[in-house]
Amino acid sequence: MRSYQPDLTPPWKRSAPVPEVPAEPDLVVEEVSTGFCGAVIRCEKTAQGPTVTLEDRFGRHRVFPMEPRGFLLEGTVVTLVRPVAAAPAPPARTASGSVAVPGARARVARAGRIYVEGRHDAELVERVWGDDLRIEGVVVEYLEGIDDLPGIVRAFSPGPDARLGVLVDHLVPGSKESRIAGQVPDADVLVVGHPYIDVWEAVKPSSVGIPAWPVVPRGQDWKTGVCRALGWPQNTGAAWQRILSSVRSYRDLEPSLLGSVEHLIDFVTAPE
Repeated sequence: MRSYQPDLTPPWKRSAPVPEVPAEPDLVVEEVSTGFCGAVIRCEKTAQGPTVTLEDRFGRHRVFPMEPRGFLLEGTVVTLVRPVAAAPAPPARTASGSVAVPGARARVARAGRIYVEGRHDAELVERVWGDDLRIEGVVVEYLEGIDDLPGIVRAFSPGPDARLGVLVDHLVPGSKESRIAGQVPDADVLVVGHPYIDVWEAVKPSSVGIPAWPVVPRGQDWKTGVCRALGWPQNTGAAWQRILSSVRSYRDLEPSLLGSVEHLIDFVTAPE
């Protein structure tokens, strides 16, 4: 084990510490031993140690070792050090988590479509997946209910080059929605959904600032019951705007909705 060796150099002989300054391009310094003054052009790592190249006002270049206390910056002795390389910036992401494509133009709309049950569903899908849908050329339309889904599908006339995806609320075994979805056995139609009574519930309670979504007794209007239980004004339009404004990205949504929408986009945009 090495023993501690105190520094016995008298205080008046010790060199005062000097600031370390990154040798950033265009930084103007003076080399102390030669008086050569110039702007930093580049730094290099050599076998003898790091060096810095300076360019004076006449365009002449000189290379100097980056030794401690080797330069003057505005009259102050400094030690030049190699600048720290900036970490590459992570790619920008869309609200859905996809890599953003700066300046990308919207694609001409495909023949395929995604249908959702209501306006709130459509607004939520647009908020999170809008950028992706425009790049893919996918249009989202809302139906105001799916009671006549088989007739809607027939009117759309889906095919390999015009696939139809449908997002359904409360798609659970035994529900009315599941029975209706079962009446659409078409290879060019995909019906998926989430287990929630309404798409409101697909927003995480923590994002909205509530502990949980209330349980509303059967026979009551669900949205009105939610407002009443949470102590919100019984204005479902205003309540929805409050919920929607809390959604900033896919992280604010429940996984069951995320997976369903991603599945629909992949289905509608798949090549023939």
